[in-house]
Amino acid sequence: MNTYAIWVDLRDGREDLAFSDAVQAFLGSLQSQGLLESFTLERRKFGFSPEGLGEFHIRIQTKTLDQLDQAFHEAAARSGHTEALHAEVFRRVVNFKSALYRSFPDEVRVR
Repeated sequence: MNTYAIWVDLRDGREDLAFSDAVQAFLGSLQSQGLLESFTLERRKFGFSPEGLGEFHIRIQTKTLDQLDQAFHEAAARSGHTEALHAEVFRRVVNFKSALYRSFPDEVRVR
């Protein structure tokens, strides 16, 4: 499993529930199209996190990098319903950081 990890802060800290709804709508749409397996939205608790990581953490899981690439292609088209959903998330965030992880050990790792 591949995990695309995203950390962000809210542009306007008062819109946390609107942000949560926007993430659910956008990523839920990609999931319903089979472009990702699952996703979670987490909020930092008690201010604990390494310096520089945002208050919110989004984890997007895909079976393959090809599946993740297909999700990126859908979002990168910047048109139609997907773009409208993406814009509702993007306009609410600042300080975007991301990383890509894989489950370990996985079928690629030879023992």
